[in-house]
Amino acid sequence: MTAVTARRLGILILPGLLVAAFCVVLLAGTYSGALDAYTLGDPGPWVRYGLPIVKVLYNLSIATCIGALALAAFVLPRTGSLRRSREQKQHGAGTPEPLWEAAMQYAASAAVVWTVAAAGTTLLMYIDIAGAQAFQAGGLSADFGFFLTGLDTGRAWLVITCIAAVAAMLCIAVRSYTGVGLTLLLAAVALVPQALTGHAAGSDNHSLAVNSIGLHLVGAVAWLGVLIPFGFLAPRIAGRADAGALLRRISALALFGFVLIASSGMINGSVRMAGPEDLLTPYGQLLLAKLVLTVVLGAIGWVHRSRIIGRVESGAGALPLFWRLLGVEALIFGAVSGLAVALSRTAPPVPQEPPEVATAARLLTGEDLPPPPSVEAVWTQWHPDVFWIAVALLASYAYIRGFLALRRRGDSWPVLRLICWLLGMAGLIYVTSGAPAVYGTVLFSGHMVQHMLLVMAVPLPMVIGAPITLLMRAVAPRRDGSRGPREWILGVVHSRFAGVLSNPIVAAVNFAGSLVVFYYSGIMWYSLDTHLGHEIMVAHFLVAGYLFAQSLIGTDPGVKRYPYPIRLLVLLITMAFHAFFGISIMSSTSLIEPNWFGNIGHGWVSAIEDQQTGGEIAWGIGELPTLLLAIGVAVQWTKSSRREAVRSDRQEDKTSDAELRAYNEMLASLSKRPQDPRR
Repeated sequence: MTAVTARRLGILILPGLLVAAFCVVLLAGTYSGALDAYTLGDPGPWVRYGLPIVKVLYNLSIATCIGALALAAFVLPRTGSLRRSREQKQHGAGTPEPLWEAAMQYAASAAVVWTVAAAGTTLLMYIDIAGAQAFQAGGLSADFGFFLTGLDTGRAWLVITCIAAVAAMLCIAVRSYTGVGLTLLLAAVALVPQALTGHAAGSDNHSLAVNSIGLHLVGAVAWLGVLIPFGFLAPRIAGRADAGALLRRISALALFGFVLIASSGMINGSVRMAGPEDLLTPYGQLLLAKLVLTVVLGAIGWVHRSRIIGRVESGAGALPLFWRLLGVEALIFGAVSGLAVALSRTAPPVPQEPPEVATAARLLTGEDLPPPPSVEAVWTQWHPDVFWIAVALLASYAYIRGFLALRRRGDSWPVLRLICWLLGMAGLIYVTSGAPAVYGTVLFSGHMVQHMLLVMAVPLPMVIGAPITLLMRAVAPRRDGSRGPREWILGVVHSRFAGVLSNPIVAAVNFAGSLVVFYYSGIMWYSLDTHLGHEIMVAHFLVAGYLFAQSLIGTDPGVKRYPYPIRLLVLLITMAFHAFFGISIMSSTSLIEPNWFGNIGHGWVSAIEDQQTGGEIAWGIGELPTLLLAIGVAVQWTKSSRREAVRSDRQEDKTSDAELRAYNEMLASLSKRPQDPRR
């Protein structure tokens, strides 16, 4: 395949994708009625037709920007070799390869389009909501300012536009790996407010809808976002000796994106449809068409991975077929993107608004009250948090894959560590999706159970699993100048920031001090009232507990650990403070977050009694984890002493007890000295 042919295919990918997306969104919107004139306050056809088109451009540009950054961060070699001087490695010096530089230029171009499309989407959404009142005296009305600052939708799109503008400047300015990684992280943050708007924001099953659409967006940028810049890079990749290796890395990203898109799409669709009969509605038919096209895309990806990439690596000349399939994939992805925008503008068959007569619990939590707590309810009440389920499943898959890789290589890895890691992931799913999550929103004691399990119980088996050590042993380092998951994770682990957080004193203060700050500063309200606040709370306490346990009994690198007597002292002091915190809640007569727990309306127990029960839980639930941590420190201390004794014995055997003989000779010489008569 010549470079000219590859260049032509690469150039045709984006226009073909755009044309397919624009045509499909207009056809699907017309079919579903999403583009029909409004009965009241119609903004005009140029807004009704223009908003979906601009939204398609927005979706493609943000995906391309993040995808190009992901190529630069995870796939493409930056310098061609890792054999550089220490100064270059420390400061990211060295001229980037043209291929890597081209990816960053495409990211910058996409970020500029993303910024313009985000601003246009914000303006058109305001006009779409305000209708004829959007303009006054020939210009935008003063309500536009209120839309940007007073409404959730306006604030979300204002944040997205600002993030896009900053990301565009960073894509132009930064060229170090650290800078690219931070820019990628910033651009990915823009997916959060996007997930919190639209149908998901008004969904009756809010958390499930928001998390599923968030995972859907991540899958789209991991698959579609990589496809577009990869098409432009076709002529540069076609003639490279490492083309097969690069295709395999891109295929891995596409597989990750396919799994997320397919699974989250089905979950999100189930939230908005009552049953199979809703597939006959316009919304259901568009959703079914999108699912069929996604399956076709998955089949093309399977052909890439199973038949073509191996032939490319062996030099069998399969590149022409690869690029043709890539072009077909781009056209289908354009149709999928158009269907996605049309779906976001189409009313789902299940009403997304809460009922007119709602209970206090529904007004606060968005859900009806669960049944009263019981032994049976502890195991039967579930409210899936698909984000943490996805995290746990992905982490379990990666760990099992590393474990099997070591076994196939003939290396050993304790099965107990594998079991502990899987137990930790199962515990994470239960704490975030089971009864602790269900009752954590309506009972202070339930919230305390979830909190204590997150910070004290779940991290213990995770630390024993030693995931960083497994990563270092199972995944080979890259030698071509690119960075994979191994390099990025180890870079974070050995960074100064992680070193400060993992310091035993800092970890202990964070572990214990977070309790006081969270419950007595008013931050707890945001974890109850906002979905994003709840997810941040879960992540913070999980990391705090993991770092604290890692500093005491962990074996992974990147953590400074004190001598064993000091570890026990730190553990005892921290647990004493933890017990004092529990007693302070037990003895308190003022309600924490009274506007929430005082108005939840369950009638099972008074709010103050439930809070005091929560204090008892905070005091008592830490006993077993503390004992296990103390036993772990003691066991490691004993093993360390034995290893030191064995090492000392081996040293003495090598030197024929030279140190002991020297000590005896010193004592003998002292005994032969003349005694002072004055003594």
